[in-house]
Amino acid sequence: MTSYRLQTGGLIDRQTPLSFSFDGKRLLGFEGDSLASALLANGRQLIGRSFKYHRPRGILTAGAAEPNALMTIGQGGRTEANTRATMQELYQGLEAKSQSRWPSLEFDIGALNCLLSPFLGAGFYYKTFMWPAPLWEKLYEPFIRKAAGLGKASYGADPDSYEKCWAHCDLLVIGSGPTGLAAALTAGRAGARVILVDEHSVAGGSLLCETASIGAASAAAFLRQAMDELQSFSNVEILTRTTAFGWYDGNVFGAVERVQKHVYAPNAALPVERLWRIVAKKALLASGAEERPLVFGGNDIPGVMMATAMRTYLNRYGVAPGRQVAIFTTNDSGYALAQDLEARGIVPVAIVDTRPLAGTTYAGKARVINGAYVCDAHGGKALSSITVFKNGGTETITVDALAMAGGYSPIIHLACHRGGKPVWSEEHSAFLAPLNLSGLELAGAVATTAGIAACLDEGSARAARLVGELGFKATRASFGPVEGEIVSPATKPVWSIPGVKGKAFVDYQNDVHRKDLSLAVQEGYGHVELAKRYTTNGMATDQGKLSNVNAIGLLAEARGISPADVGTTTFRPFYTPVSFGALTGAYHGDHFQPVRKSPLHGWAKNNGATFVETGLWYRSSWFPRDGETAWRESVDREVLNVRKNAGLCDVSMLGKIEICGKDAAQFLNRVYSNAFLKLPVGKARYGLMLREDGMIYDDGTTSRLSEDHFFMTTTTALAAGVMVHLEFCAQALWPDLDVRLASSTDQWAQMAIAGPKSRTILQAIVDEDISNEAFPFLAARKVSLCAGQLHGRLFRISFSGELAFELAVPAGYGESIADALMEAGREHGIQPYGVEALSVLRIEKGHVTHNEINGTVVPADLGLGKMVSAAKPDFIGKAMVDREGLTSVNRPQLVGVIPLDPTTSFRSGSHILEKGAAATLENDQGYITSSAYSPHVGSTIGLALVKRGSQRHGEEVLVWNGLREEFTTGRLCHPVFVDPENEKLHV
Repeated sequence: MTSYRLQTGGLIDRQTPLSFSFDGKRLLGFEGDSLASALLANGRQLIGRSFKYHRPRGILTAGAAEPNALMTIGQGGRTEANTRATMQELYQGLEAKSQSRWPSLEFDIGALNCLLSPFLGAGFYYKTFMWPAPLWEKLYEPFIRKAAGLGKASYGADPDSYEKCWAHCDLLVIGSGPTGLAAALTAGRAGARVILVDEHSVAGGSLLCETASIGAASAAAFLRQAMDELQSFSNVEILTRTTAFGWYDGNVFGAVERVQKHVYAPNAALPVERLWRIVAKKALLASGAEERPLVFGGNDIPGVMMATAMRTYLNRYGVAPGRQVAIFTTNDSGYALAQDLEARGIVPVAIVDTRPLAGTTYAGKARVINGAYVCDAHGGKALSSITVFKNGGTETITVDALAMAGGYSPIIHLACHRGGKPVWSEEHSAFLAPLNLSGLELAGAVATTAGIAACLDEGSARAARLVGELGFKATRASFGPVEGEIVSPATKPVWSIPGVKGKAFVDYQNDVHRKDLSLAVQEGYGHVELAKRYTTNGMATDQGKLSNVNAIGLLAEARGISPADVGTTTFRPFYTPVSFGALTGAYHGDHFQPVRKSPLHGWAKNNGATFVETGLWYRSSWFPRDGETAWRESVDREVLNVRKNAGLCDVSMLGKIEICGKDAAQFLNRVYSNAFLKLPVGKARYGLMLREDGMIYDDGTTSRLSEDHFFMTTTTALAAGVMVHLEFCAQALWPDLDVRLASSTDQWAQMAIAGPKSRTILQAIVDEDISNEAFPFLAARKVSLCAGQLHGRLFRISFSGELAFELAVPAGYGESIADALMEAGREHGIQPYGVEALSVLRIEKGHVTHNEINGTVVPADLGLGKMVSAAKPDFIGKAMVDREGLTSVNRPQLVGVIPLDPTTSFRSGSHILEKGAAATLENDQGYITSSAYSPHVGSTIGLALVKRGSQRHGEEVLVWNGLREEFTTGRLCHPVFVDPENEKLHV
């Protein structure tokens, strides 16, 4: 193939030359070129290597279905592998590199696989790498992983931005060819809100390569007039460079817009890609049809190209595919290409037509060979000749380019994204979209309509009816006669070509050839889904856009059935690859998720807090003071001060749920494993929620504020999960109960005041008596604050093991109340403490969090077996919690762990081994769930889940961290290190 730039013609701007590079070599193109057209204009036929055999490959198409011309574009963080050269616009300074080759494209050592091809047929992985078994990890897997993949991702951070948008319209038109343009014009003129999307850089579809005239104007002139009119409408939005990749429930369409993928230096103020979620009242799919390749020997040699692609490069880009061009066709579209070539002074050397007679009158100069087939193409890195098979004989013809025209497959992918199955049509020799699609209609070539005139008329008619159903008055447009077009109706497909000797490829990207599919049928993998996985046909980045229908036809022939009986594989989004950047949008780095600050965030910041991300929240981790050089110094001080004086901690992040209704108590009695039905008003109770399988789901306190009003707190981690769980229980399990739920997490600022002096400090702002007699442990009431200026909720509960209270006030008053408490406690030594100190305090007290409630424990494992009520008739988890395996004496149970040498330490996650046991997981007895340095104990302490842990207090063990190879001798003990008799709680 000796492609070259024509002296005139095309829609490119020859006054704006662009310099770019391919594999380090500088080349020239023009504004309006694609990377593929510019490479062809520079005579580059070899542009890549195939994945499996590393065969030379050239450009096959001019659009999104391209399987061969995959490039790596850009540098550094903007490096993008597997970019289709056919879709990449040329820009000044573009740098492209070929893929799947080493050390170079011209000399690829991987091409040795061609010599091994007899042994590398379909399924060879499954047959070869089964034995000897020890070689899998040592040889096979490392080798396969190294060979796998297309292109190389960059390790550099992406410097560009992405965004997501919503859009709403009356009519969404997908595709801007003749059908789509006519539809958009008709709906736009009627005043409907229209969005027109097209994946190419400019609108027009097939009109961009068409030489026919429409209403006395050339196709290009008609396109300009139509676009000028559409752009004049304020109710019409045109999104070029935008691929509609999926159709979802609610008539929502996903689309990705390549905003700045066509510039060398993107504008930092704009995204490089934009993800659209388009909600359409009505949608019209005008995506056209994809030309099918023909499966003959050597059909992958550079120089073999789709006929419509040749027309595109010739008429849109002004690039001739070669000087000795042959055309292999099963329909009349091959003659349209011949007509265009001759108009450019290139007479095809032959038109090989599989039919005895063409369906159109051809008056050109090319030799026509009817009833014949191209059975083989020859050449290495470029096409040199073809072999024509006719009536049992062959003829060799010298060529440098060959066009294939094997019929058309409607691009129905979007229409099948919501579960519909394509339907095979013998009349049209194609799979058609399922019927009765709600919200989406098809028009144009995707609906098997052939010819520009028919497509214009159908697009206008469908749009007029669709917007008419929405109340708009629309009239069908008239665009005048179309002249000079060769209409190509459907013809009988040709699956198997006689006389083939070379490899006849079906899936170009994965190197699946005709014999692979025959082998799949022979070995029992003839079902379309099994054949796909056995051969890997249709599993590459192009998802079989060119190969699937041919593969189905060959499977049908091999099995002696119709393509309708073979069926298709499942169509799923995305239609073409979508970048992670587009899917992520702005949600990465600091913007990965919204910053959620508690009502006391400002107070903590004013007090010098160091913050840490915990789930969705920013929590105060510790409060450093002058002279403290390490976080441990701050945490130790805070812990000791709580035990000696008092501390204030922000606990607003706990989930808070209001539960109301006359059946609220009954509802909670069924949700929790322990009893709540008779909880007195003004009291709080610690509760356990179980899953249906008996495992602990969450824990927390629930207070009864009035007869039919409860206030539940949950763990921070599962606040949303518990809310969903409760809603499910109320709506699905027990809809007969009178109960209402409301999340109030953001409505309350909640603070813990803990320590021996906490009551004295609190009493300074609480109007009611909170003495031990008046407000005992687990009391929960509404209180008056600051001489009646404010009302809040006060709970006498403790996570630290000290005399403690939790005070909840309306969120807007949180900081002022916290300041008031700090002022009142100044003389009593109050200090703020953070989540690190809180963690130390709770470990010292043996309180559990989700470090221990890990989804595999039941209440008895944590020493909470008495909280499983035997008297209640039912609660969630009751039926499963007493299963044999959950009551075994060998269950992991909660214990405390201390090092024998106080100067040593251990880490959370470390394994517990018996004394003297080898450091292997076979000897594992359990693991450290939580650990911290305890200034009260004077050493590291930990909580652990250990087999038969409650029976092993006092046993010496080995604590082993296999990741860091750390070994610490320790002793198992009671999990409560401070005040095991709970005397401080009742002071």
